Amino acid sequence: MTAKFADIAAPQTQMRPKADNWHNINRIDEYAWLRADNWQEVFKDPSLLDPAIRSHLEAENIYQAAMMADTVGLQKKLFSEMRGRIKEDDSSVPMKDGPFAYGTSFKAGGEQPRFFRTPRERGEEQILLDGDEEAEGKSYFRLGGADHSPDHKLLLWGFDDKGSEFYTLQVRDVEGGADSADSVVDTGGAGTWDADAAGFFYTRLDANHRPSKIYYHPLGKKRDRLIYEEKDAGFFMDVGGTLTNRWIFIAIHDHETSEYRILPANDPGSKPCLVAARETGLQYDLEDGGEVFFVLTNADGAKDFKIMTAPVNEPGRANWRELIAHEPGRLILSVMAFQNFLVRLERKDGLPRIVIRERATGEEHMIAFEEEAYSLGLSGALEYDSDTIRFSYSSMTTPSQLYDYDMRTRKRTLLKTQEVPSGHDAGQYVTRRLMAPTHDGELVPISLFYHKDTPLDGSAPCLLYGYGAYGITIPASFNTNCLSLVNRGFIYAIAHVRGGKDKGFSWYEDGKKEKKHNTFDDFVHAALHLVAQGYTDHNCIVAQGGSAGGLLIGAVANLAPQAFGGLIAEVPFVDVLATMLDDTLPLTPPEWPEWGNPKESRADYQTIAGYSPYDNVDAKDYPPILAVAGLTDPRVTYWEPAKWVARLRAKKTGRNPVLLKINMDAGHGGASGRFSRLEEIAFVYAFALKVTDRLEG
Repeated sequence: MTAKFADIAAPQTQMRPKADNWHNINRIDEYAWLRADNWQEVFKDPSLLDPAIRSHLEAENIYQAAMMADTVGLQKKLFSEMRGRIKEDDSSVPMKDGPFAYGTSFKAGGEQPRFFRTPRERGEEQILLDGDEEAEGKSYFRLGGADHSPDHKLLLWGFDDKGSEFYTLQVRDVEGGADSADSVVDTGGAGTWDADAAGFFYTRLDANHRPSKIYYHPLGKKRDRLIYEEKDAGFFMDVGGTLTNRWIFIAIHDHETSEYRILPANDPGSKPCLVAARETGLQYDLEDGGEVFFVLTNADGAKDFKIMTAPVNEPGRANWRELIAHEPGRLILSVMAFQNFLVRLERKDGLPRIVIRERATGEEHMIAFEEEAYSLGLSGALEYDSDTIRFSYSSMTTPSQLYDYDMRTRKRTLLKTQEVPSGHDAGQYVTRRLMAPTHDGELVPISLFYHKDTPLDGSAPCLLYGYGAYGITIPASFNTNCLSLVNRGFIYAIAHVRGGKDKGFSWYEDGKKEKKHNTFDDFVHAALHLVAQGYTDHNCIVAQGGSAGGLLIGAVANLAPQAFGGLIAEVPFVDVLATMLDDTLPLTPPEWPEWGNPKESRADYQTIAGYSPYDNVDAKDYPPILAVAGLTDPRVTYWEPAKWVARLRAKKTGRNPVLLKINMDAGHGGASGRFSRLEEIAFVYAFALKVTDRLEG
């Protein structure tokens, strides 16, 4: 049923075989030359890219543009539809903090957010930072964090103008509107004020894009003070403050182990104090509760986590005391502490819920919801002594709703409902939850969203989305963009495969390292189940995933190409073995607990080699494939999809095309503006419509 593509010759990628040998296993990579030797410099200055590599990538863009030429009008139509569902002059409901309330807004036609504040009980808006003004004249611009000082006189904000996620931090005088000379480069994107607004803490990225050092920048001084240096390249690190404004937390972690160091926010010169030393497999998060710290941890076999307390003057593990016991099947995701209440977000039976606990009495209650599948977001409050928290709610049919919730009176106040300017009638759509039996007897949840008039006789096209890594749960939330497919007869489906925490922490563990293959088998069986239940046909299924979800797409392409009519892999992590062997890359050492360490372990090498998409490309009749990438992406480097596409073309049978669209001015997140990003989504959706013969839509 696949639509015909133009008969245009694809770019021919030169082969320059390069051999390596690990654990006495020989491996040949014909396209290793696409990895720029000076990739660190290219991230900061893309003009330094080897001309031969640039020429090849530009040829790929010319080719995909020609192959997709007949969709240009459709792309414009899709873009117009999606933009029409966005309230252009949208504004958040400001959140109270001291004498002011802070929020973000967009002006009509604006690509970037503005940060503003009003008097606490409403009044005239004061624009603190206009992202569109800052982005003027730049081909790429993304705002990082924006944090007002405790005295409300200064704004600490960050920006990335390359897409490489090296952020510059600036300090702005709120009243005068000018930035000072207090500028810091190569940071992680956000900073944290000390208690007296005399300076700020930040994370410095090294040449390999790793957060290796925490510094303190005293305002008006040229020399920053090193607070802490992490020697182990396998750990991520960030720094943040607390609602009480009493502590600075340095959080250090990989995907299975964590460690905290703390120092008083009013004494930036003090040495950070270790809370509990890292132990492989021990995870804990710290929350400031005034006279105690609350500790969310998996200690003592609490796989789905429990909550403990620790005295602030002696917070070591020996002094942790259980407050909320571990309950198998109830995964505690996060905890927020306020003066009178403790709030936790947890997941049980596949659904999120918010639980409020009164600290004085221990009495608990839940915020209840009626729909059988939904998404929750907990934003809490900016003030420690608040009895009111804020949360958001949506489902695949229900636009996002923002609430304030009084924890004492249990009154819920609707603040805002997401507006869809072009209109949205929830009654025209259906959402369902299926359970697909997979290869080992487990049941994989699938969230479905479709128009009520869509025929369920196997003829409907389906976009099947998956991720399945790092314990990330893909929520069944409202998405205005996918309406452009659903209104054209598509079924939009999310396969909640293993590797996420959709069914608890065990669901994550069963989709990592030596059990990674479960992720791919789950996804294939989700596709099989949709066909078996009469929703769609294999030729009508377009599979989509990004980043680690792009690995999923690449793996199922090799595993079961016949199960799909098309594949979309965005910033795809497809050269897994080579990347996990290259410890100079930004994310490789911290990722070893997730994927395994093939440098040290022959077993890990063989496991990864068994599914790595690039290493398993073979002479198969693959469906049409679209790969999307960004030149300055530090997370999934551009050469991964470029090499994958080249090898697919060289080895595949059949005439189906393999396309690579690479943004030469962006990184992992694609285009930075809210409307520019829609152009990329329109391109991806046009591909899905093309391969399922729906171009007339």
